[in-house]
Amino acid sequence: MNVPASIRTLVVDDEPLAREGLRLLLATDPEVSVVGEAGNGPEAVRLIREQRPDLVLLDVQMPELNGFEVLAHLGPTEVPAVIFVTAYDRYALRAFDIHALDYLLKPFRDDRFHDAVGRAKAQIRQARMSDLSQRLLSVLSTYGDREVTPPPAPAPAAAPEPWVHRLAIRDTGRVVFLDVDEIEYIEAADYYVQIHAGGKAYLHRETMQSLEARLDPERFMRIHRSAIVNSRRIRELRNEGRRDLVVVLTGGAELRVARSHREKFQHLR
Repeated sequence: MNVPASIRTLVVDDEPLAREGLRLLLATDPEVSVVGEAGNGPEAVRLIREQRPDLVLLDVQMPELNGFEVLAHLGPTEVPAVIFVTAYDRYALRAFDIHALDYLLKPFRDDRFHDAVGRAKAQIRQARMSDLSQRLLSVLSTYGDREVTPPPAPAPAAAPEPWVHRLAIRDTGRVVFLDVDEIEYIEAADYYVQIHAGGKAYLHRETMQSLEARLDPERFMRIHRSAIVNSRRIRELRNEGRRDLVVVLTGGAELRVARSHREKFQHLR
């Protein structure tokens, strides 16, 4: 049986106790191997270049170079997958802007940590499969016109879902992390959207079109040009008149479905 290559991981934090805590959590995962740790920015840059880790757990505020500056010092091919682990929530939006895989805010639950690492492992393994395929094609191309029977292609690995799982929402001096499962519905508000979840409404600076493109279309349904609903939060479909359809959500909200979107609900009725 082939044993998958371990996920080579680097721990970067200026607090020794924090690094020890991360190492202990990683030690419970047999698929992860810690290849080093750094306590400041320049040391992190050096180790990333030397060790070529697959994944870096990276603090934001550190001596000499902060976490963002560490990444800025690396070339495009040197940047590994990154999970930010920090006590400061004000950097969350910037972290997601540079495509960090996740942003763990201390203190965090063990299951939250393992969930973030699990998603990182899935993306890293998918990238490895893609790289292996490219190298195989390159090798085969060197045979030129010679007749070569290529080895059977391996079964494709299941690609990680491209859809967003969590949103970072700026809300009156803080950043709220919202799992998309909690969302009931979303309304357009000019260049913003208003996200309704758990009986609260959050104003999020993103257009309706941009957010819809990041949400799983099997779960989130556009019912109107200015409304998207989470299909798992639909409690009732109600006909009003001959052609009007109303969606009733678990939180009690009632939203009218535009006629151009009624066909989406045929399989639910």
